[in-house]
Amino acid sequence: MAARPFELKTSPGHLLRRAQQYAADVYQVAVGADGLTPRQFAVLYTVEAREGLSQTDLVRETGIDRSTLADMIGRMLKKDLLARKRTDGDQRANAVKITAAGRKALKAALPAVAKAEAKLLDVIPASKRAEFIKILTVIADTVDALDNGADEEPKKGAKKRR
Repeated sequence: MAARPFELKTSPGHLLRRAQQYAADVYQVAVGADGLTPRQFAVLYTVEAREGLSQTDLVRETGIDRSTLADMIGRMLKKDLLARKRTDGDQRANAVKITAAGRKALKAALPAVAKAEAKLLDVIPASKRAEFIKILTVIADTVDALDNGADEEPKKGAKKRR
């Protein structure tokens, strides 16, 4: 059987990049130029839900790489969106807390983020949205497994333990 020639218009990697560009554009329009970035939103949302996480835990929870997250937290500290202190169990680790300004920014962003999420899903037929989210979750779970030292990608259809 002959190998199928490469087609950019059907390349999964290319299509995912284009979809991510669209998602970023939709988010930017909904939140506004002065609003939280998608990564800032993810950090504030995660910290508010699980206050006191270490920066290492935040890397695992958000999927943001360690050096990018460290830079982001530094900027978010300067903006008074987050505060941090040394953890009780490990004086080398920092626990991150959301500030009142961070809670206010998160609360202000939530309706715009919900609007952006709805607009993203609006381009997908309603009957296929759950499957779309499921497929994206499989990809994200695969990345998490690889980041956590899995020797190989999870088997097709395998469920990730949390």
